[in-house]
Amino acid sequence: MADDATALSAEFVVDAGVPSFPVLSPDGEWVMFVVTAVGQAGELPTSALWIAAADGSEPPRTLAAGSAENSNPRWAPDSRSILFLSDRSERGTAQLHRTTPSGGGVEALSSWRGGIRGHLPLAEPHLVAVIARDEPTDEDERRVNERDDARVWGERMRWSRLRMLDLRTGACRTPDCFGDRHVVEMVQRRDGGPLAVLTWTSPDKDPGMLEPGLHLLDPVGGVAQDLGGAEVEASSLAWWRTEAGDWHLSYVAVTPPGLVGGDAVFDVAVPASGTAGGHRNLTAGMSVCPAELVQTDAGAPLALVADGLDTAIYRLDPAGLHHVELSRIDGFAKYLTASRRGDVVAAVVSTSYEPKDVYAGSPRGTLLRLSDTSPQLRDIRWGAQERLSYEASDGLTLDGLLILPSGKSRRDGPFPLVTLVHGGPHDRYADQLMLGWYPSGQWLATAGYAVFLPNPRGGQGHGHAFAASVAGEVGCDEWTDILAGIDTLIADGVADPDRLGIGGWSHGGFMAAWAVGQTDRFKAALVGAGISDWGMLAATGEEGPFEAALGGSNGWEGTGPHRHDRLSPVSFASRIRTPVLIVHGEDDTNVPISQAEYFHRSLRRFGVQHEYVVYPRENHPIRERNHQLDLLSRTRRWFDQWLTGTQRR
Repeated sequence: MADDATALSAEFVVDAGVPSFPVLSPDGEWVMFVVTAVGQAGELPTSALWIAAADGSEPPRTLAAGSAENSNPRWAPDSRSILFLSDRSERGTAQLHRTTPSGGGVEALSSWRGGIRGHLPLAEPHLVAVIARDEPTDEDERRVNERDDARVWGERMRWSRLRMLDLRTGACRTPDCFGDRHVVEMVQRRDGGPLAVLTWTSPDKDPGMLEPGLHLLDPVGGVAQDLGGAEVEASSLAWWRTEAGDWHLSYVAVTPPGLVGGDAVFDVAVPASGTAGGHRNLTAGMSVCPAELVQTDAGAPLALVADGLDTAIYRLDPAGLHHVELSRIDGFAKYLTASRRGDVVAAVVSTSYEPKDVYAGSPRGTLLRLSDTSPQLRDIRWGAQERLSYEASDGLTLDGLLILPSGKSRRDGPFPLVTLVHGGPHDRYADQLMLGWYPSGQWLATAGYAVFLPNPRGGQGHGHAFAASVAGEVGCDEWTDILAGIDTLIADGVADPDRLGIGGWSHGGFMAAWAVGQTDRFKAALVGAGISDWGMLAATGEEGPFEAALGGSNGWEGTGPHRHDRLSPVSFASRIRTPVLIVHGEDDTNVPISQAEYFHRSLRRFGVQHEYVVYPRENHPIRERNHQLDLLSRTRRWFDQWLTGTQRR
């Protein structure tokens, strides 16, 4: 942290560049990554492609500028070219493009009218497997032009299918092998053999994610094999081979039974022909949560694992079929990628005072930072960030973070304290720089607040049982977990009990709405894209079955009362006395705006002081730059008004 500190502005936050989707070249020499500004300035998103030497010997440089949306870079198997998606030809419709590490121009490779959603360069140098939506038919276009557009569920859905693009001819062939199933992911066996393909029964998350299937496809001959179903929310496919020469396919999915719980690594033996074996949970009983798998030529796949406030790299031990830790990363890491041999890895990493950047190195050692995508944040004096460990009311050990006001120490307390609850609930606070477009820890700490970031039950990083404990119990033990942390900070002289605030986004917004219906201890609350009624969310949200599993019921079980009624904040609206700021995206499909509208009407009915803000065109995350600026400044003003009695411009 610099001595000559610069004031943190909302513009610094929303104009920061954030790296994502790093991809190491197969030879391990280069890493490609995407850089996107936090806030979307124009009507459509833009992003740039960057390349860096994996050993840090050359500084990063731009390969494709951010005048279009450039995404999903992948290396050709020989490491000599890069294929990526871009909508530079027709904004809003991505096509496949190619460039070289030296940046010798960009070549368009596809013109599929439905756009390309994913791609995989294959061992056959002239073939690329692509995932693309069905192209609109003449009848589709007629219906749109004539406004004959009645929507019938299940009809005219935009299915994504696996197609083979021949780079020699430009022809795009669609193998007739998966029926009417929606293709979401694919990976080629590392010896150049068949593709493993993950499909859903529908493009909709409900029921698509509930009914995933695994398949094999010979990319040259077109012969397909059905491997049967996979566990719920399957993703991150990775091949590996035993010492005896038998092939296996691993993936990450929700630990059964039920739809709420920690993720696990599942594995299935893949025979040369016939039916695949059972799906074995390779991480059962572990107190960590696997998040991503990466296949390599060097035996079993690598796994990126959430472990409390930190992240770790594991490798599967083929002999014992269990995971062994290779190294730890202090704080947050995501988007793990590896060289073909697995001797070099890269990921996006953030630590306590360092924003997200691309790091690379040995999977067994310390990773080297390669990028600096937000240099304007270097001179900010951040609030001191502490790791917390405390006990819940039942004795369970919990963790979290405390951020003190910038330039202050615990001796300067007590401070006005804002508790920010994470989303999910299967998310977590890692020990990373807490800064984002949503109301975040450092945004408030640099304005004079202490900020508590708890990791209550239901979150990631402590195994399946910890995560599954909120199934049908949201707002119960996780709420008392949060209270226990607040009470600890009050007892320690950090928090002023008369100046407490609470807020969060998504599930964090639910917890803020729940809190003010349970107690009047908080002087202000922020409900961002939060849930007020679990039954309504199960009926209208895009992940209805998962929401019903959290809330405990759907509403169609009978006349009630239903479990979700007892767990819905709107049921306690008559008790609320705390001033509430409600903010929501108008086009939210995850937590529809009806949740905010219902809560707003209930607060209005009972005369509760509140402000209700709707952001047009926004889905669950707020993307537009001006909306993010408004949200950041509005949040500070709200807590200033009710916690400190000051007015901030």
